Amino acid sequence: MLHLRTALLTATLAVSVSAAHAQDRFITIGTGGQTGVYFVVGQSICRLVNRGSADHGLKCTAPSTGGSIANINAIKAGDMDMGVAQSDWQFHAFNGSSQFEGDKFDNLRAVFSVHGEPFTVVARADSGVEGFDDLFGKRVNVGNPGSGQRATMDVVLDAMGKSSSDFALASELKPAEQSAALGDNKVDAIIYTVGHPNGSIQEATSTVDAKLVDVTGEAIDKLIADNPYYAAATIPGGLYKGNDDDTQTFGVKATFVTSADVADDVVYTVVKAVFDNFDRFKGLHPAFANLQEEEMISAGLSAPLHPGAEQYYRERGWIE
Repeated sequence: MLHLRTALLTATLAVSVSAAHAQDRFITIGTGGQTGVYFVVGQSICRLVNRGSADHGLKCTAPSTGGSIANINAIKAGDMDMGVAQSDWQFHAFNGSSQFEGDKFDNLRAVFSVHGEPFTVVARADSGVEGFDDLFGKRVNVGNPGSGQRATMDVVLDAMGKSSSDFALASELKPAEQSAALGDNKVDAIIYTVGHPNGSIQEATSTVDAKLVDVTGEAIDKLIADNPYYAAATIPGGLYKGNDDDTQTFGVKATFVTSADVADDVVYTVVKAVFDNFDRFKGLHPAFANLQEEEMISAGLSAPLHPGAEQYYRERGWIE
């Protein structure tokens, strides 16, 4: 009888463990280059989700990807569940404009926004670059295809009536590679739409005398006036070696997006993991330090809120 009870108990435990594993669900979050803040956003969200996996059965991974546009396309294709994207590319994907013309993503859904992302130009001190117009005729890293930085660079060039062919060299290095290229004198300047402080910019300004360049003027003023997802931005002085003064530019928001096809309870669980542990989340990167809940659930969001996110925000009394 004892052996029978032991056998039954073992069988019951085996069934329970199998059932628990059967309930595990896996989600993938698209991020960006490993030196960028998008990678930290995805990793941070997954860290908070995975802390509660024993309770909700959701397990999260956040691999490095090509960035904003690559993430949106992967979500649309069903290859990823969620991802980080610049607010301008969220707008264009949902509205079928710019690079998404004829390829409207009706099922794109907003979850929340994160940090601000100034359009950042870093030039070698010996390059002779004092302003954005000085980049023409120089060697410039415009960013890898599929990244938000590359797409925004194309928007800026178009607004100025220019193109990548106006550079002596338009390299397509990823964020993880561009700082070394600047230090090795393979390029005169690099472009990055990113939250600050940033490791890649830190590396660039530490390995060679380099300066952040103002991105201002009539074309930029018109971009800001004509597009609700752009805003004037200031990169504070003192964040990087040799750059004590503020840098004036424009920028977007980093946003967290998903698809209407992703289950409501999955999105709810992810949102709850972040906002129930908000102070912990804010401590995971300096760019998150000044985040405010009320701004995160509205600023930079042009696609409709996912119902799972909406449910959590209603429960917290943040929306009606």
